[in-house]
Amino acid sequence: MKTRLNGFAIAGVLLATGALAPGLASADVRVCTFPGSPSTALDEAVTREAFRTAGIALSLAPGGFDSGDDDGVSLKELNAALTRKCDVIAGFPRSTVADGSGSKLTFSRGYLRSGYVSITTRDSSTPSGENDVVAATYASPAQLIAVQQPNVRLDLENTAELTVDAVASGHAQRAIVWYPAVVAYTIKHRERHFRIVNAASPYADWQLVFAFGKNGAALQPRIDAALEKMAADGRLAALSRHWILPEAAQASSSSAPAFAYRDGPGRGSAMRRMTLTSGRASQPGRFIKVDASTTTDAPGFDRTQVAHGKTLYSSSCAKCHGPDLQGLNAPALRGPAFAPAANAKLTIGGVYGYMANNMPADRPGKMKPQEYADIMAFLLYSNGYSAGSTKLTDDNAKASTTPLNARMPQ
Repeated sequence: MKTRLNGFAIAGVLLATGALAPGLASADVRVCTFPGSPSTALDEAVTREAFRTAGIALSLAPGGFDSGDDDGVSLKELNAALTRKCDVIAGFPRSTVADGSGSKLTFSRGYLRSGYVSITTRDSSTPSGENDVVAATYASPAQLIAVQQPNVRLDLENTAELTVDAVASGHAQRAIVWYPAVVAYTIKHRERHFRIVNAASPYADWQLVFAFGKNGAALQPRIDAALEKMAADGRLAALSRHWILPEAAQASSSSAPAFAYRDGPGRGSAMRRMTLTSGRASQPGRFIKVDASTTTDAPGFDRTQVAHGKTLYSSSCAKCHGPDLQGLNAPALRGPAFAPAANAKLTIGGVYGYMANNMPADRPGKMKPQEYADIMAFLLYSNGYSAGSTKLTDDNAKASTTPLNARMPQ
């Protein structure tokens, strides 16, 4: 579940003439699924029915990606697949915090609302407490959700199937996991049953869609019409009935505004203790709010920091937050959702404290304090703050109570 990307304005002309993009008029449309995706069976079934309904010939290309390791599909792999082997990707995950906006893909309407859930075994009687072990899948939204939870030790697994199995085997008391992975696991292990509730996080709510590359962009309206027809006559519900989130999980969904960054390192024995499988430890802090009495003076930074911070961001942050800070399977770090023009809900110090204690998600706290400060300088610059002659330090960034409002370009 790691990707995002790419949108074209030629569809209107193509639809008006009834033509398909070059290369599709005389050949089947090539549809790929994500490698190792637990929802592949559903994605292929919906694909066949939607394309049949739309009157489009297709060929399924489940091996369309050259690779797909446990860390997901990179932007490079995605673009290579869409260039050489696929016209359409089925089972593409989208969410309000990772929607691929401004990219070169065109997306269909959703055909399955799904997401990340918290699971325990049905016979679990262990009360929640500071000794809870929570399993999550490495470098995925599951980890981003789990890393914010209080009173847990975090067990990172390489695949979603292993994450579910950590609970089934008793290695973990609970797991945050992609719901289709639970479905796929119980199909293979029919004796296993789990209690399922929604994971309360804006990262948790997702839709599966079709993603169209350049060659397939003209097909999007026809597939949308097919999906709408399938939804109206019950065929879509029949295909997806085993994959739909349980009512209890849907009822416990929380809205994105409930999310807040955590402010600095935790204090006191009541704070959670999180231990990663690598043996590194990190403590988050308190939820923050912008106080009406806070200063409007942002801490200074220089251009050298911005350049270094951009390099660090590209190597450690871009895979989740996007190469242009637009958000992939983690929130955007530029724009009104992150730094609005006015009435910010986050402070610079709050965002910095959260980042320095919890990021990157694969190895929280792995960087040096000055490296985190340089990344913060890059984030500020990318949101309209001007570079000066003063160097931003770890201490200055932590101490800032300035609301994170975007600045107009100078």
